Amino acid sequence: MADTAPGLKPRVLVLFGGQSSEHSVSCVTAAGVLNAIDTEAFDVVAVGITATGQWTRPVTDPRTHAFGGDELPRVLPTDSTVQLHSGAAGSSERSAELMEVHPDGSSTAMGQVDVVFPLLHGPFGEDGTLQGLLELAGLPYVGAGVLSSAMAMDKHHMKIAFAAAGLHVGPWVTITDRQWTQDPTAALERVRELKLPVFVKPSRAGSSMGITRVEDLDRLADAIAEARKHDPKVIVEEGIEGREIECGVLGSPSGAEARASLLGEIVVHDGSQKHQFYDFNAKYTDSAAADLSCPAQLPDEVSAEIRRQAVLAFEALDAEGISRADFFYTTDGEVVINEVNTMPGFTPISMYPQMWKATGIDYPELITELISLALQRPAGLR
Repeated sequence: MADTAPGLKPRVLVLFGGQSSEHSVSCVTAAGVLNAIDTEAFDVVAVGITATGQWTRPVTDPRTHAFGGDELPRVLPTDSTVQLHSGAAGSSERSAELMEVHPDGSSTAMGQVDVVFPLLHGPFGEDGTLQGLLELAGLPYVGAGVLSSAMAMDKHHMKIAFAAAGLHVGPWVTITDRQWTQDPTAALERVRELKLPVFVKPSRAGSSMGITRVEDLDRLADAIAEARKHDPKVIVEEGIEGREIECGVLGSPSGAEARASLLGEIVVHDGSQKHQFYDFNAKYTDSAAADLSCPAQLPDEVSAEIRRQAVLAFEALDAEGISRADFFYTTDGEVVINEVNTMPGFTPISMYPQMWKATGIDYPELITELISLALQRPAGLR
């Protein structure tokens, strides 16, 4: 655990918001964590990051953020900016100072922090950039490190890591910005080798932002343009018929093997044809769109195999602390890995906390476990 003065509780910096298209999801995640965190065990300070990257004291109480209003929740800009100042170089006390800098140049100390809970989804939060900043500051933090965060954020490199670890990965094509701008026809021809339907996705985004299911190749260029609104690098995946199965992975102290939760299953209702897949609205705003079932009803040997592969995927990315692995269980009885999220949806009703609740760790206890794991882990090379 981080060095804190005797009798003092570790101080946790909860970061939320951010510059990605998942800004509002992060705000709602922060509300869940801030309402459930054990304030008997931790002192907590919340800092929001606006869509333009400003660190701020929240204008509104982040514990009230929720979906369902007229507007999606967001971090509002302020006149003053919060800055993180790292501790003395080489200090054994792993802590940093928060300062609020005012427009006139004066500043107000906000106190030290001992550990960071970065509840940020997508680029500039979940992709290794923030993790690098915290490493430079010498601060421990919840979740994966720089390289594993970057690999897991980029679906192309993530799939390469999975394949190298011997996991079954579905067929895909990656279209970089250079390939699309220089020769879009050649890029489209490569996609034609995949079986329809295909899913066109931003390579480095989450929460189903910018994803289009394509059943007619005449719509492919439009789908790529939609994905490129979120990321100039696009990935096109061959559709896989099967059940969507998820598994939570939780790190273990002292270098022991990570733990796998019971499995969850997502079933999207297609009666109204509103949702052809588990899109943003099905996840967050339309409670009748899908059922989240946990534990998933699967043969024991299949469940054991998916849990084994979830831990293997965690290790293939060299992840730490937390991840959620998403799989397809096909009609032919195959297990195909789709992706891993190193900062999965973490509201109380999200699948990751729900799977651990079914496994025996409730939401407040899960938050404590993740912070404790981060405090036990050194910053820097490990």
